[in-house]
Amino acid sequence: MSAFTMRVALITGAGKGSGRALAEAFAGQGAMVAANDIAPNHLDPLVAGIVARGGQARAYVDDVAKKVGAQALVKQVEDDFGRIDILVNHAAVEPRATLLEMDEWDWHRTLDVNLTGAFLMTQSVGRMMVAQGSGVIVNLLGAPKGPSEGRAAYLACLAGLEAFSHQAALELAPHGVRVHAVSTTGTELVDTVLDLCGRSL
Repeated sequence: MSAFTMRVALITGAGKGSGRALAEAFAGQGAMVAANDIAPNHLDPLVAGIVARGGQARAYVDDVAKKVGAQALVKQVEDDFGRIDILVNHAAVEPRATLLEMDEWDWHRTLDVNLTGAFLMTQSVGRMMVAQGSGVIVNLLGAPKGPSEGRAAYLACLAGLEAFSHQAALELAPHGVRVHAVSTTGTELVDTVLDLCGRSL
C-alpha cells in the first residue's frame, strides 16, 4: 500500500504545469487530491481525467492570494475530506517586464500570489496540521536560475519564499509538521516532492 493511500493532498495552481503533474502523480499513488486553481477551465479536465482513471479528486476555484479565498478553500477541503495531510504551494505568476518598465500592479500581484498566497495557505493549513499533530507543506521555488532581465518581482518572491520556508519549518517542526522548499522542475520535481512527502508523513 502506498504511503499516500487515503491521504489528502491540497495543491494550489494545479490546473497546469508542475501543479497538474503533481496532482496526477499524487492521485496515481492513492491520495485524495484537492486541486485548486483560479481558472475552472484548467481544473475540470484535470479532475475528470483523475476520476476516469479510478482516482479521487475535487476541484476548488479560489484565489489563494486573498485571505478570504485562502481560508474558504481550506475550510471547504476540510468539510469535504475531513483533513489535509499535504499542502503543495504551486500557485505562481511571473510577469515579464524590466525593472524600469514594470507596472506597480504586476509587482504587487506577483508578491500577492507567489509569497502572500504561500503564507496564507501555510498559516491556515498549518493550524489544521498542528491540531492533527502531522502534515507536510511543500513550497515550490522553481528551477535554480540566476538574475535575468524582466524577472525582478519573481526572483524577489523566490528569495522571500525560501526564507519563509526555513522559518516555517523551524516553527512547525515541534508540532509534527514538516516544511520543505523544492528547487527543481519537470519529472525531477514530481519525484522529489513525492519522496519528501512520503518520508515526512
